[in-house]
Amino acid sequence: MVAQGSGFRRLMVLAFCVAGIWSAYIYQGVLQETLSTKRFGADGRRFEQLSFLNLVQNVICLIWSYLMIKVCGGRGSGSGSGGAPWWTYWSAGITNTIGPALGIEALKYISYPAQVLAKSSKMIPVMLMGTLVYGIKYTIPEYICSSLVAGGVSMFALLKTSSKTISKLAHPNAPLGYLFCFLNLMFDGFTNATQDSISARYPKTSAWDIMLGMNLWGTVYNLIYMFCWPQGIGYEAIRFCKQHPEAAWDIFLYCLCGAVGQNFIFLTISRFGSLANTTITTTRKFVSIVVSSLLSGNPLSSKQWGCVVMVFSGLSYQIYLKWRKLQRMQRKRKPM
Repeated sequence: MVAQGSGFRRLMVLAFCVAGIWSAYIYQGVLQETLSTKRFGADGRRFEQLSFLNLVQNVICLIWSYLMIKVCGGRGSGSGSGGAPWWTYWSAGITNTIGPALGIEALKYISYPAQVLAKSSKMIPVMLMGTLVYGIKYTIPEYICSSLVAGGVSMFALLKTSSKTISKLAHPNAPLGYLFCFLNLMFDGFTNATQDSISARYPKTSAWDIMLGMNLWGTVYNLIYMFCWPQGIGYEAIRFCKQHPEAAWDIFLYCLCGAVGQNFIFLTISRFGSLANTTITTTRKFVSIVVSSLLSGNPLSSKQWGCVVMVFSGLSYQIYLKWRKLQRMQRKRKPM
């Protein structure tokens, strides 16, 4: 009875994590698409300063992580606590500032489903860099996964987008939009590698420490770019929000969803591991495309849906391979 009760509680926690990640990021996707395509107010103006979202996201996540460290009794950053010093995040903070900004800017040129699909092909640059730079040899099933994903994204990019979807874009330009997504993935790869390096050097660093350090530097860099750069687009974004309070509210909700979503991701990884988190976030991306197609008026053709299924078949197969590898490792660890 105790074991059954424990198993039921674990299942409920997992369901709670799935609901949290799905609701936070699916709604964030809806808001992101709204902010990139909607015309606000009587003057029908678009919100062009999409990179402003990153600054607000950094500030909210910075406050959120600080409060979580204080409330949950975290160690905080610093050599005295055993965690990574705050200055160690400066390089990852740069790529974590540029990468997401490029991903958001891509929505001016391609549709939200196309952006989600392109950003789902993260394994391709990872395997490419692993082969060319580090000489890593991958298995045939891994190449099959990458081929399915690469083929699906490529075919989706080549297929004609509906005129209704194109009319919503600020500056339709598919090659530039996909280039931004690819650069986003490259910068994300460096960010993840740097975070792993920091965690290895400072084992006592918690997820909240990393979140705090990354968003601290992200806030600094974005403030410099938004308000000290010659364009001063941060001032334009603030003026737009004052003139269109509806946009300001959407921006706040967008960033709040990001902070809540990160909270559930940390909870999922700590309780169920990274594989479970990968599975949840991958299925969430597929649902986001469905929601966008149904609610936001981005109709996909049958061929485009075939490309979407192709990409997520490759991602699902990759998750299965990781699960099988994990099972083999666990069997080896069991005492004979």
